[in-house]
Amino acid sequence: MKELVQAYFVEAKWFHDGHTPKLEEYISNGLKSSAYYLLIIVGCVSKGKTIPKETFEWLRGAPKPLRSSGLIVRLINDIASHQFEQQRGHVASSVECYMKEFGVLEEEACDEIQKMMEEAWKDLNEECFTRRSAVLPWPLPLRLVSLTRMANLIYKNGEDTYTRSSTRMKENATLLYIDPVDP
Repeated sequence: MKELVQAYFVEAKWFHDGHTPKLEEYISNGLKSSAYYLLIIVGCVSKGKTIPKETFEWLRGAPKPLRSSGLIVRLINDIASHQFEQQRGHVASSVECYMKEFGVLEEEACDEIQKMMEEAWKDLNEECFTRRSAVLPWPLPLRLVSLTRMANLIYKNGEDTYTRSSTRMKENATLLYIDPVDP
């Protein structure tokens, strides 16, 4: 929680100063400001069970699978929501950072960020399903992948259905809870 608030403060300072950071600087802070790391940790302890200290320490170190998953979530959110956020006055997203740093138009920036997400998916899958270590109890890799897939659903095709939940998100919830497919 402390890191999340600190990351919000950094973004507020950037916004107030009119600063657009380099992409790597943005990503470093954006992984924290997305609240994703906090969600993973809270999700692990909210099941009524404690997690081993080693697992908690492993998570605190932002290992490759957690970073890959968090990167996907941060970037897919940015692609889907950056235009709306800029209209309402928000800190620069990875899209604006990429455009400014590399002098490209929005479409090219989004294409390159999409490639970054594809690489992060490869890393996530490799780390979670082929190189699971003893410190990783099985539910943890599954949670990382599941939450990443959920973000993919929420921000699919560049559409922010989290912010505009009356669209596809409402349809998905209806299909899941009101009109489910019978087994």
